[in-house]
Amino acid sequence: MKILLVGAGLSGAVIGRQLAEAGHDCRIIDSRSHIGGNCHTERDSETGVMLHVYGPHIFHTDDEGVWNYVNRFAEFMPFQNRVKTTSQDAVYSLPVNLHTINQFFGKTLRPDEARAFIESKADSSITDPQTFEEQALRFVGRELYEAFFKGYTEKQWGCSPQDLPASILKRLPVRFNYDDNYFFHRFQGMPREGYTALIAGILDHPRITVELETTFTPAMAEEADHVFWSGPLDGYFDYSLGRLGYRTLDFERFTYQGDYQGCAVMNYGDREVPWTRITEHKHFSPWESHEGSTCYREYSRAAEPEDIPYYPIRLVEEKSLLEEYVRLAEAQKSVTFVGRLGTYRYLDMDVTIREALDTAETFLTSAQTGQQMPTFAKSPL
Repeated sequence: MKILLVGAGLSGAVIGRQLAEAGHDCRIIDSRSHIGGNCHTERDSETGVMLHVYGPHIFHTDDEGVWNYVNRFAEFMPFQNRVKTTSQDAVYSLPVNLHTINQFFGKTLRPDEARAFIESKADSSITDPQTFEEQALRFVGRELYEAFFKGYTEKQWGCSPQDLPASILKRLPVRFNYDDNYFFHRFQGMPREGYTALIAGILDHPRITVELETTFTPAMAEEADHVFWSGPLDGYFDYSLGRLGYRTLDFERFTYQGDYQGCAVMNYGDREVPWTRITEHKHFSPWESHEGSTCYREYSRAAEPEDIPYYPIRLVEEKSLLEEYVRLAEAQKSVTFVGRLGTYRYLDMDVTIREALDTAETFLTSAQTGQQMPTFAKSPL
């Protein structure tokens, strides 16, 4: 079959590779001048540092199948993300852990003592947290909430934590040990030569053709037996019902001779600091050595039509509009919507790859059995 995949990021590359290996001809197009989508990496011409052009991407997963899959196409180096935060003129480690608690409160608490201490700080009158703020107050109390969560969240989401659902703060945001590894998954690492090289490896198959700086047209779909769309869900319909809400990021690049901050990611929890964090990209490749350093200050704001969409907002208004777009999508034939933008969901890379692998398998099974391929392998609702 002739397959058209719109988007040369992880979703398009993985689905394309699986279908190409099964004997289908896959044409992958992307409007950008490079493959990899927001995972795109490239060497900085000034410092030689490997840059995560659209912000940091750290690979972490408990899915051994996905871990084995990416290691087919790239050499992964050990990497653990150890985030720091500057708050109230002091530097702390994140996630909030036993060291953070002892440092912040000037204590020398053991784990059980710290657990009881934080419970005494928590607002136990909140029995069913509905908002982000209530969730934080219930679990960590006002002091830690205002130091590490409130200002950062206001900057990241552009609204009060009182207006955000509790689900954004899903897990208990504190550890009662000294573990400052930001993630807790079994497999964590970084591709030695960057994510673009990883995706180039996935795309390296004789039945795959890639066309960059190419915009989708309906005529392309008519030439294909099936389309996999990883662009914005609302964009497929020319935003006919309105635009789904996203947050976008602005990056302010600067260089430094030496080591600017001593870590890859430094958050800024205070509301009066306009940026959310500073990333120093040579620390994402600790196996390399660079005298110079390339850093980015990140600023979050509401996405305008010409901006790159990063984080789906998914609040009440957006969910209502999303339901309308899902109904439109399900009326389409021979189109499957995939990935972060196609399903309007925030997805980590490992989940994106797992869903792409599963989507390809569903397609191949559907083709063999004569069943219709679902519009969404994973529902956005």
